[in-house]
Amino acid sequence: MPLFPVPRSLEWLDGPGPPPGAPLAVRHDPDLPEQGYSLDRDVSGTRIGYRDDAGLRYARQTLDQIEADRELAGRAVRVRDRPDFAVRGFMLDISRDRVPTRRALRRYVEILAAARMNQLELYTEHTFAFAGQEAVWAAASPLTGDDMRWLDALCAAHGITLVANQNTLGHMERWLATEPHRDRAEKPEGFSIGGRHRPPSTLEPTEENAAFAVGLVRELAATVRARRVNIGADEPWELGRGRSAADAADRGVGRVYLDQLLRIATPLLEDGFEVEFWADVLADHPAVARDLPTTGLIPVVWQYDGPEHARAALDRASEEQHRQWKIDGFDMEALAGGFRKRAEALTAAGRPFWVAPGTGAWKSFVGRLDNAVENVLDAADAGLEHGATGYVLTSWGDHGHHEPPTITYPPLLLAAAVSWCVETNRDLDLAAALDRVVFAEDAGLGAVLTAIGSVAAALDAPILNSSALFTVLFEGGDAAAVPAVTPAALAHAERVLADAAEALAPARPAGPDGDIAVRETAQAVELARFAVALLAAGGIAELTPNAAVDLLIRLDALLVEQRACWLLSARPGGLDDSLARFAPLRAALVGRALQ
Repeated sequence: MPLFPVPRSLEWLDGPGPPPGAPLAVRHDPDLPEQGYSLDRDVSGTRIGYRDDAGLRYARQTLDQIEADRELAGRAVRVRDRPDFAVRGFMLDISRDRVPTRRALRRYVEILAAARMNQLELYTEHTFAFAGQEAVWAAASPLTGDDMRWLDALCAAHGITLVANQNTLGHMERWLATEPHRDRAEKPEGFSIGGRHRPPSTLEPTEENAAFAVGLVRELAATVRARRVNIGADEPWELGRGRSAADAADRGVGRVYLDQLLRIATPLLEDGFEVEFWADVLADHPAVARDLPTTGLIPVVWQYDGPEHARAALDRASEEQHRQWKIDGFDMEALAGGFRKRAEALTAAGRPFWVAPGTGAWKSFVGRLDNAVENVLDAADAGLEHGATGYVLTSWGDHGHHEPPTITYPPLLLAAAVSWCVETNRDLDLAAALDRVVFAEDAGLGAVLTAIGSVAAALDAPILNSSALFTVLFEGGDAAAVPAVTPAALAHAERVLADAAEALAPARPAGPDGDIAVRETAQAVELARFAVALLAAGGIAELTPNAAVDLLIRLDALLVEQRACWLLSARPGGLDDSLARFAPLRAALVGRALQ
């Protein structure tokens, strides 16, 4: 099917399509569903029906695709189409080191528009140039008010709503690390999770901190026209364990959380905003869900591993890992229930919600596409089952955001298609869609991206929210940090990656920034091949000094190219922090080389 996304209903009619010069009639039809359209083409001409501007835009997109395909253009067809989810969004993390250039943001907007996504969010912690807060963002190459206004206008021209997204409770470590804000911390001495100490990241739940957070949201929201914001409020790890411990012991962490959430959300609701927030805390405190306001507040249920992948990862995890999860208070078994289990607190309370799967690109180099496909479909199925009206694909940048934008494109297209109509797009030919929609020709990049995205699953070393290739590098080359991988699986991974590198070398895609896409993807492939080589050698502990020298030379060359590739689509702020993530691995290689 050469149409993207595949329409809900397409009928082949008897007879030919319109001859050259046949009339095109466009008619407003209030009986059509929102964003829906009708399209009829036969020998007498073309007729479009639409209810709203979005429906007309999507009808014209479909018509353009039909006319560009020789077989479709010559046949009479009837199309009836509408989306499964009214809001089909994409959220890009710009706070874990990688802040996109304007050119990279433009490219994302063009792809979102072609894929019929109608909302964009840029997840912000410290990477907006808030007035008077230079101590927080000075080294980050932040987006400015002018950047946001430019992007908002660009989005509006493409039928996309740009939503201000500013975290307001957890994930505030960059703020709390600066002198003006240290005393805002719930636990100033920091906290432990996963057996490691982390600096403070959660704001103390107070009226003053709520007012501070609301001020940040208002300042960011003033740069865009949307009357919807996302206040985050996820993963407040220290909540109830520091300054609010006595209150939490008395009333429960859930109540402490709800009070602070409403302190932040209520003024914004009164400003006339709809307010999105991440609903992870509600999963652990279902009683809180029943007390949420019913108007204007949008819980967004997120989950980033597909149920089958989560089950496999849990079954392969070590006893020590299970013990640590128990110490940290995580209900890991719930992950194997997917979005239906994650949303139980809200469905039991009869509360509407949105769903937010992930690209699976972060902590992977080349993606975890098999997991992303399962995750994206699970979100669509569960969302439809429970009447969700919003679907937001998330692309995070955990631990340095090393993967380039191209690695997000396969799950982005799939999520766009299934959030439009899950039933007709469930088995989408993703490689062909990538070449047609993103790269503007049959360049073969779609096949490359889908092939390398399969490597993580082919290793048969499932890890929650990460890949074995990423984990081994960022655990200092410790092969014991990942499930055992067979030599045959590693040999297969190397063949797939080597074939991809060979295919990329002559590729010259015609689409915008095609040369950048090729170079960035080639770099991601080489990082993944380095990780395969390290695992195949048995990790740092098994390296001979000569082998360590060879890998050290290879790593240094990769880091030089990583710096160059980063600057093709991202601003310089954050680059040094991102590359510093390789320091433990490099130090371990140096240590082995000197033995």
